Amino acid sequence: MKLYVETFGSRHQDAGQNTLLLLHGLGLNGATWRGVLAELVDWPGRILVPDFRGHGRSSQRGPYSLGQHAADLVETIGNGPVTIVGHSMGGMIGLVLASGWFGVEVVDVLAFGVKVSWTANELAKLAQFAASPARWFDTRQEAAERFIRVNGLTGLVSADAPLVEAGLMQQDGRFRLAADPATTLVVGPKVAPVFGAARSCWRLAGGTRDPLVTLDELKAYDSQAIELPGCGHHAHIEAPALIATLVPRP
Repeated sequence: MKLYVETFGSRHQDAGQNTLLLLHGLGLNGATWRGVLAELVDWPGRILVPDFRGHGRSSQRGPYSLGQHAADLVETIGNGPVTIVGHSMGGMIGLVLASGWFGVEVVDVLAFGVKVSWTANELAKLAQFAASPARWFDTRQEAAERFIRVNGLTGLVSADAPLVEAGLMQQDGRFRLAADPATTLVVGPKVAPVFGAARSCWRLAGGTRDPLVTLDELKAYDSQAIELPGCGHHAHIEAPALIATLVPRP
């Protein structure tokens, strides 16, 4: 399946040139990286920013899984070394790519905001949401407010932000969130095998105010997990310059 992908920096990959892959979180889209991209004008190569299947401007066609999302990216990435920065679910997909199972030469992964602990109640809510039909709204404003609320973006983005625009669909004069509800089943509690399979250099990071994961939880998997002071779950939106400084350099 062809994904919606934006390319920045060098349009074509030269031999040995490092590609930077920016992977968004669950329910979001590639426009979430706009602030970080503005800080990466000196990146020496390509920067690829996809929307995962079932998200944003890509097709809504399952199946949805970490492995399927990783496989979708292989053709987009092509040959050559790859550095990955992933937020939340995107971080997990980056680590799956770093397993070597997909034939991609991943050299570094920075995964931040990855939720590593799930309660039975949280998993039940995910399953319930995944099974529910997409909710339609009569106005774009209502849909935008819903997108901002369910993604924990209140106070961080405006209703007319590119991230919100890419996160909405319109049909017959009505609006809905672009993300397929079924995509929520991608995330879940089995994170240890993913961390264990990643073969390249990788690092976890988390905001001190992230309601979904604590630094201590991350340090159970990465003893050198990086603290993102004052940040919540969306550190790349709250502090794009900070995230840019942590991007592993080739």
